[in-house]
Amino acid sequence: MKKISTVLALTAALGFVNIALAENAVTVGGQSMLPSRDIVDNAVNSADHTTLVAAVKAAGLVDTLKGKGPFTVFAPTNAAFSKLPAGTVDTLLKPENKATLTKVLTYHVVPGKHDFAALSGAIKSNNGKAELPTASGGKITAMMNGPHNIQIKDEAGNVGNISTYDVYQSNGAIHVIDTVLMPK
Repeated sequence: MKKISTVLALTAALGFVNIALAENAVTVGGQSMLPSRDIVDNAVNSADHTTLVAAVKAAGLVDTLKGKGPFTVFAPTNAAFSKLPAGTVDTLLKPENKATLTKVLTYHVVPGKHDFAALSGAIKSNNGKAELPTASGGKITAMMNGPHNIQIKDEAGNVGNISTYDVYQSNGAIHVIDTVLMPK
């Protein structure tokens, strides 16, 4: 009986691996991000994005990010949030700070599907920098830092690196970043 359950568990696991490979899934936070899923349905599975997911829920943005899009999300990791001054995340998650939290989160969202090729092309055709309008109404600047590394600069002058590119979703793309971007 134990052998049968082990065989069944292995078969199920291999089946998931085959689905992930068939969908050209990228691994983020220890989990396959399936292109057939939307931004939220993938993000909730990433162990590296639990703070971001909690913030998205607190801001009431789940339905928006499950919407048709397309959206490009520059998704800060838990480590990025931990670089903020002590108490910042806890303060932003308070109900009375929902408007500020929403502004910070939507500052990480750019309308449209902007993968590495599109971003690097825009940077090259604009003399080394591409300004991207965010869903919050602000702007972020994308710039090359080497042949295959894009950095994102916020309006406060903070610069973040994209560590994982082109995590395709059914409603856009995610790029994993190492910094929380801050609007003016």
